[in-house]
Amino acid sequence: MPARDTRLWSIDTPNTSYVVTVDEHDRLRGLHWGPRLSPEQALALLDLPESPFRPVVGREPRFDLGAGSAFQYGHNGVQVRFADGTRDLELVFAEAIEEEGDLTFVFTDRHYPLEVRTRYRSHPGTDVIERTLALRNTGTEQIEVVRADSATWVVPGLDTPRLSQLHGEWGAETQLTRTTIPHGETVIGSRRGITSHQANPWVVIDDGAATETSGPVWSTALAWSGTWRITVEKGPTGSVVVSVGFGHDPIAIRLGGGETLETPIAAGLHTAGGFASAASAWHDYALAHVLPHPEEVRPILYNSWEATEFDFTAEDQMRLADRAAAMGCELFVMDDGWFGARVNDRAGLGDWTPNPDRFPDGLGPLIKHVHGNGMRFGIWVEPEMVNPDSDLYRAHPDWVYHQPHRRRSEVRQQLVLNLARPDVADYIHARLDELLSENEIDFVKWDMNRPFTEAGWPGSDDPDRLWFDHTRNLYAILDRLRADHPALRIESCSSGGGRVDFGMLRRTDQVWISDNTDAVDRIAIQDGFAQVYPARVMGAWVTDSPNPLTRREVPLDFRFHVAMAGVLAVGGDLRIWSDEDQARGAELVSDYKRIRPAVQLGRRQPLRAGAVTGVQYDRGDQTVVLVWRKARSFAYPDPLLKLHGLDPDARYRDGRTGRVHHGAILATHGLELGLDPADYASAMIELTRLP
Repeated sequence: MPARDTRLWSIDTPNTSYVVTVDEHDRLRGLHWGPRLSPEQALALLDLPESPFRPVVGREPRFDLGAGSAFQYGHNGVQVRFADGTRDLELVFAEAIEEEGDLTFVFTDRHYPLEVRTRYRSHPGTDVIERTLALRNTGTEQIEVVRADSATWVVPGLDTPRLSQLHGEWGAETQLTRTTIPHGETVIGSRRGITSHQANPWVVIDDGAATETSGPVWSTALAWSGTWRITVEKGPTGSVVVSVGFGHDPIAIRLGGGETLETPIAAGLHTAGGFASAASAWHDYALAHVLPHPEEVRPILYNSWEATEFDFTAEDQMRLADRAAAMGCELFVMDDGWFGARVNDRAGLGDWTPNPDRFPDGLGPLIKHVHGNGMRFGIWVEPEMVNPDSDLYRAHPDWVYHQPHRRRSEVRQQLVLNLARPDVADYIHARLDELLSENEIDFVKWDMNRPFTEAGWPGSDDPDRLWFDHTRNLYAILDRLRADHPALRIESCSSGGGRVDFGMLRRTDQVWISDNTDAVDRIAIQDGFAQVYPARVMGAWVTDSPNPLTRREVPLDFRFHVAMAGVLAVGGDLRIWSDEDQARGAELVSDYKRIRPAVQLGRRQPLRAGAVTGVQYDRGDQTVVLVWRKARSFAYPDPLLKLHGLDPDARYRDGRTGRVHHGAILATHGLELGLDPADYASAMIELTRLP
């Protein structure tokens, strides 16, 4: 760290530095985010003309703590309203607290009883920097918190800054787009109560010229599973500031005397090697500092939903389990329809006891049968929801989000339980804990199929708090269940990819990224997902052809090879698969088990050559290449596919052909793929580095 009397600090990672200063007006300002600087180099930043100690007239300020104050007309990351109606903040720097890996700045308002703490945290082995904010009411009168962003990141000036983001909708999640940033504010986010299918709390900024393999990029991701907002502001001289936080307009939270509001983690990352390097750094961060069991490889699961939907008996599930086990699946998951009066989507949600007609002896016989096949047993739940036609709703109609004198709009014939209420949260935890304690359940698929509407809390003196407390209580329930049932593994689902973020991934082992299982559509969905989240958490199913959603017909190998790029699963109706497809499926499952450590725990590189796209995974001496081509034109042959990151002096054996390749040739000229000339051709290629 540079000398304290300069009021300048550097948050250092293995390859980068984020340098901040507290200026003469006690404003926290970012001076540098880029390659790592020595203490002497960081101090030299104070000599630059745009230094806050020598401000240049007409230049827009760059504040890391974007608190509303005089002459700041851009986005304010911290906005409050005091009891007398005053809105502006005048913060005074109190101290900087340095601990191992942590740097916390403490500010107090010049007049009102408010303390603001902003904390930076770095971890060994990653260039990701985490930032959070805490607001504490040190008085007795209420303070209304209008906005409390976790971080305001200052990006260096760029000539033509570009924004990368993930957008989509149900069935088309995580679509990657890159656009030039216009002047002014660009806002993305969710007002739906969940992370959402429409956007993901992650963005990348680059200079407009970065590629997959070259160029500096800056990115940030919010670890939050409720409503959120990211504001990207480009100033008149080209500077870019990114403010990221939970919540949305126009909600506000009341902070009582002595109370503290802590924001979720906003993680920031600078890398110098292009978009693929940034993605790999995010993956490494997730494996090292986010996931609860990062060392585990995820099992191949079979899910019964697309085979049976609501029409099944215990015996039907057992027969499916037999076929799944014969194919080599390791986890059998029974989906919706096992509980209460749940024979369709109009009834039963909230009543988490086995349907007596389908399971007269409870779940025990089915679970015993699944375990007897050598598989783990999993089950689907949607605890945050309730059908009006349920015992729970009839007993507690006030437990759902609603507004007085307004309709209660249903989606999928269901309403959202008010999880912000402590009694509702306690009830949900108790029912799930009872289910897990009474049955040998190894895996839970936790679904959440609809956004909030009529999000009211009659009788509450702080109704807007539901947008914050729903997510906090969800996290608490998951944390308690994992602590009390340490062998339990959890998948996050939200009608597909509606709740994918680092906040959820701190408490779950994988995520279901889309209800669209069409292998062709999945290529784009999985590519966008992989910009920030690792293959280790990406659930990917092989389902029937024609696809249930798109009606597209795709060969079995193509479907498997696309799904092999993540956590492979099978979701088709195995009762109608031919003997040939069953046998080929078993071979492909066996292939995946062999490459699984590299895919789930290795380093990913995107690949492209002409009409061929794919991914490369490297781990130790193993390199796995998964490629697919939808179609080719004019009977042109496929070009050679250049690989990345191999040792140019090493030799690699191709597991398909036995041929030995030089690393330098694979990198500069490429690998011959040998794809079938027909449409929807694909391949899995294993390369082993020779001693």
